[in-house]
Amino acid sequence: MSAPVLLSAQPLVHPIGLADGRQRAVIDAVLPCVDNGRFAAKCVAGEPFAVEAHCFAEGHDMLRVMLLWQRDGDATWTEVEMTLKWNDEWHARFTPPVPGRYRYTVQAWVDTFESWHHELERRVDAADIRIAARVGAAEILAAAGRAREAGQAQDATRLSGWAHSLEARAADTHEDAVALKAHALDEGLAEVVRRYPDRRHATMLQPGFPLVADRVLARYSTWYELFPRSASPEPGRHGTFADVEALLPGIAQMGFDVLYFPPIHPVGRLQRKGRNNALVTEEGDVGSPWAIGASEGGHDAILPALGTHDDFRRLVKQARGLGLEIALDIAFQCAPDHPWVKEHPAWFKWRPDGTVQYAENPPKKYQDIYPFNFESDDWEGMWIALKGVLDHWIAQGVTVFRVDNPHTKAFPFWEWAITEVKRTHPEAIFLAEAFTRPKVMHRLAKAGFSQSYTYFTWRNTKQELVAYFTELSTRPGLDYFRPNVWPNTPDILHAQLQTGSDAMFRLRVVLAAMLSASYGIYGPAYELKEHLPRHEGSEEYLDSEKYQLRHWNRERPDSLAPYIAHLNAIRRAHPALQRNDGLTFLPIDNDQLIAWAKQSPDGQDVIVTVVNLDPYNAQWGMLDFDPVALGLGVEAGQWFQMHDLLGGERFMWQGGRHYVRLEPGVNVAHVLHLLRKTRSERDFDYYQ
Repeated sequence: MSAPVLLSAQPLVHPIGLADGRQRAVIDAVLPCVDNGRFAAKCVAGEPFAVEAHCFAEGHDMLRVMLLWQRDGDATWTEVEMTLKWNDEWHARFTPPVPGRYRYTVQAWVDTFESWHHELERRVDAADIRIAARVGAAEILAAAGRAREAGQAQDATRLSGWAHSLEARAADTHEDAVALKAHALDEGLAEVVRRYPDRRHATMLQPGFPLVADRVLARYSTWYELFPRSASPEPGRHGTFADVEALLPGIAQMGFDVLYFPPIHPVGRLQRKGRNNALVTEEGDVGSPWAIGASEGGHDAILPALGTHDDFRRLVKQARGLGLEIALDIAFQCAPDHPWVKEHPAWFKWRPDGTVQYAENPPKKYQDIYPFNFESDDWEGMWIALKGVLDHWIAQGVTVFRVDNPHTKAFPFWEWAITEVKRTHPEAIFLAEAFTRPKVMHRLAKAGFSQSYTYFTWRNTKQELVAYFTELSTRPGLDYFRPNVWPNTPDILHAQLQTGSDAMFRLRVVLAAMLSASYGIYGPAYELKEHLPRHEGSEEYLDSEKYQLRHWNRERPDSLAPYIAHLNAIRRAHPALQRNDGLTFLPIDNDQLIAWAKQSPDGQDVIVTVVNLDPYNAQWGMLDFDPVALGLGVEAGQWFQMHDLLGGERFMWQGGRHYVRLEPGVNVAHVLHLLRKTRSERDFDYYQ
């Protein structure tokens, strides 16, 4: 018979990320979580931020789960108890008080007191109850010790007394088991124990997950773009900041809160483009404002024809007094005569013929623009200089920036620059103008951009719109990608608008304003229904302001300005329209009609929008909208009122199917506010 084999004791290798095998709680997932915590989720300061954690342990022991959060730089965490809802999913919320960077994480542990408490509730045998009471006494006495260590002598005394009483009564064979169980389950004393849990074997995700809390304007904003150089009331005269000041009241009355300018810097003279992007200029051609830099200066200078820095600061102040913020275009590129081309030649790519490589997107050529070389040996100096541009304009009172083509600049630069700017100016907002591939757009949002342009301009059918806005309003993008939708821009005049149809211009701005919490228009081209392309098949405007001065008659009687003002007033009055979550598309049996509901987080504000996508013909259909099934506070069988905020009509509906008809020339859309019946006939006013 062979001798037994003796196995030598081998040291245990700690599992990855686990220093103590007694940490039984599993934290399987935490949401939101952007790329495993590599990038920050986004929220709004002053509003609750909801966190979900999937936590469990083996067996039937009870868990406790804590949400921990802190502002970057804080030494301590603030804790919020998480609540189990279903399927091992725990939920809690916290409210970041001010804009800035935060961090949150989750800690979970098997709680011996809660496990004991839960088991005791189910025990009925007297002997079992007595033994369990003695086990509980030991748990409570341990909690008393932790209370004493925390300096809470009064709680320690209460718990010690309870533990000793429980032990004594459990040992008394004459003690009634039912009374003993009631004493052991004293909820008031149990709450004291819960203040001092045993976390020696707690599992905690380190270092946690980053979070950026922005101001409300990052979540909900309404943008208006204009070229200051075309603001003059006199045809042929170059506009000034003073001319823009005169326009501010009208723009504010239209309900916009951001007034965005294309670049306001000196325009290069070398290789300047003429009207309609002509390669040869004529006398008086003003060039493209995106060709930045000339003898007067570069990105920190102002085109003299517009005014001075003092004039600009005055404009910013006047706008703010009317509830408008000035947003500036940040275009990190240079005209051939920008001072940096001579001062920092290493920042650009040089061709074998000794010339600088200009921007190209074949077959398009931009001879008047030199891109930066982000592989320059002097990349650090270039990064610092570019961030200095942002610092300069923040010092002039601007904290909202629309960034031109950020996808053509290095992603690490944006992550660094935006993080550094927001470290000292957390109120800063960055809009990424990147009409590019989806993953690239999402990476820019992850890198720190507060908002992003979208493909809305090219989403025209019902199926396209439903699919796209469902994507924009759900995870994972909802946690970090904030859409800003534009029916037009100086670069994009979509074919749908080239007919000049009044109904088409109306329905597209309704879609933008009601589907997205943030939207913008390029005006006054939009409200004046500018619609002629440079040539057939082009999305460029004929006689585009990008290359010439334009004079606009803003008082035209057919202007859509009052209509747009009405839409924006509806948006301001209804919290449901100021968010991208809470969106639900509603079935309607006509592909030329699209319908959706949006509701506020508390469910009190509900807006149903129906749009006719056909600008030429009346369309009708049956809409499926059942507020009872949707849990919107309407009782089964109850009549409810839908008030069309756009047209003024009021409709009495009941049940879940409703007839809708929309006719271009009369109304291209309904924007319906759900009104619930709250009073009796004795109050006369039936609805709130």
